[in-house]
Amino acid sequence: MTLPASPTSRRLHPRFVLLSFVALVLLLAVGAFARHTRADAVQASVGPLVRASDTTRVDSLGWADGLALGVVEGITEYLPISSTGHLIVTERFLDLNPPDGDAKDALDSYTVVIQVGAILAVLLLYRRRVGQILSGVAGRSDTGRRLLISIVIAFVPVGLLAKALEGPISDHLLSPAPVAIAWIVGGVALLGGSQWLRRKGRTGSPLEEITLRQAAIIGAVQAFSLWPGVSRSLVTIVGGVAAGLTIGAAVEFSFLLGLATLSAATAYEIVKNGSTIVDRFGIGAPLVGIIAAFVAAAAAVNLFVEYLNRRDLRIFGAYRIVAGLLVFVLLTANVI
Repeated sequence: MTLPASPTSRRLHPRFVLLSFVALVLLLAVGAFARHTRADAVQASVGPLVRASDTTRVDSLGWADGLALGVVEGITEYLPISSTGHLIVTERFLDLNPPDGDAKDALDSYTVVIQVGAILAVLLLYRRRVGQILSGVAGRSDTGRRLLISIVIAFVPVGLLAKALEGPISDHLLSPAPVAIAWIVGGVALLGGSQWLRRKGRTGSPLEEITLRQAAIIGAVQAFSLWPGVSRSLVTIVGGVAAGLTIGAAVEFSFLLGLATLSAATAYEIVKNGSTIVDRFGIGAPLVGIIAAFVAAAAAVNLFVEYLNRRDLRIFGAYRIVAGLLVFVLLTANVI
């Protein structure tokens, strides 16, 4: 793998990040349960004419909310566990459930815009590779030009489908239940295929030798990540290895492809709802979310790469299954 582990990542075991994230999720779950209990008490005291949804915070987003969403975004964006799925569930934990309208549009766009932090993290960590790609644009690097063309080819399918399926996805899939289903299915697949992934990933070709066919395969499977909870990182890494790349090359290409995919999605949401985000939430919460996402993503990427140098992806498969089952439990208990 081309990204060396930082001195900090050598001192911290990768499981520390996962345990820290699980702790954050549990804290959010406890907070959601407490708010749910308080809401029931308020409902009982004011009578049946006041709906519980009337107490939902839809027009404000505090710095603490922005920090929580940013940390979740940063940790999960490049791990095979789905950042979109985690943000959807975290919004429920934080009691951010606006009805349709400007408030919902602002919140949905906010969770996309804070990806700027994750984008900047990979730009920093992979600045040499990005520089090589820019040299390819200028005609000074054949490898950089090949990588750029491969990224464009891999981006096109999801770029076209995302716009075409925007309505159905928003109407039917942006809720915890579809996320939990995708988590569990993906977790079972990871547990069953992690050994194959590691074994095949040792014998593939390096990133410098990626072919247009391999890029097209990765682009095709990336389209599955439009279902929240599937994980863009997961399907592009698996797709890269299946197409014949080494696991290291597949991970790096997944990160680079993520730069294009996330940048396009973020730019679209800024143009579409940027003013609405500022009107609803101000500048502070978005900035806190972006900074938190940057720090968390930089740490997560370093630790993820170091982890894959020594182990397979089974721990992420187990996490996905446990997280999916927990979501169904919380939904059944009407906590989220």
